[in-house]
Amino acid sequence: MPRAVVYAWLAVGVASVSAVAIFIRLADTNPITFAAYRMLMAAAIVVVPTLLRARGELFGLTRPDLLLLSVSGLLLATHFAVWTASLSLTSVASSVLLVTMSPIFVAAGSLIFLRERVRRMTIAAVAISLVGGVILAFGDLDWTDRRLLGDGLALSGAVAVGAHLLIGRKARRTVGNLPYITVVYITAAVALLAGALISGAPMLGLPAETYFWIFITALVPQAVGHSLLNWSLAHVSATNVALAVRAEPIVATLVAIPVLGETPSWMVIPGGALILFGVYLALKGEVTGAADA
Repeated sequence: MPRAVVYAWLAVGVASVSAVAIFIRLADTNPITFAAYRMLMAAAIVVVPTLLRARGELFGLTRPDLLLLSVSGLLLATHFAVWTASLSLTSVASSVLLVTMSPIFVAAGSLIFLRERVRRMTIAAVAISLVGGVILAFGDLDWTDRRLLGDGLALSGAVAVGAHLLIGRKARRTVGNLPYITVVYITAAVALLAGALISGAPMLGLPAETYFWIFITALVPQAVGHSLLNWSLAHVSATNVALAVRAEPIVATLVAIPVLGETPSWMVIPGGALILFGVYLALKGEVTGAADA
């Protein structure tokens, strides 16, 4: 498939997930309730096209495939649970910035577990992107216990989604996207629903507006955005997919200004510019590597 097409769909995926933090804030409900409903609705959305277009492949998955996809789903559930919780404790800018730190863990994991060579330009892209992230973070410092807990949860979310992307990169070598996301989403939905029921989180009688924002999140950031990111894993390295998602904090921070009234510091400009430059270098390195292969 032409690289331009892959990157175009990857860009759509990143754009689709970028407003999720805003939707979570607007839903204004228990974090585990939001995460559980989000994945239940997303699973319901993707099951239909999978049964219509990839039924044979879905039911033909081997036991090792199902085990691998189930682990990926549990990691995705962990990511959503801890990150959604972080948004009630810290700012959108800090939370999204930290949860998209996954390229560090993905780059290391790609080298150690997937035996994929990490190009020098990719390493430079990670470094530049992280410098941009540090600049953004310094513009949003607040060393209260509440904010530190929220930041820690967001960083934990980055580790979980990094592992999820690494497994996805491995699984997508042999498993089609529709069967992959169906099993992963159903696993995550079941795990989150169990967590919600065990913790006593409210699941019924929520305001209509809350259900609306959860559905929008399930449809756009999840069914469209995350599904496209998972599709990209068959064509682009997990590290570069994670780096592309680094553009999310910029979009989320800018959208939070008019919608939530969270005004970032001026440091969002140089920090955001460095993050975007890191993303550009990563994708340029992917193109160069493909041309040299």
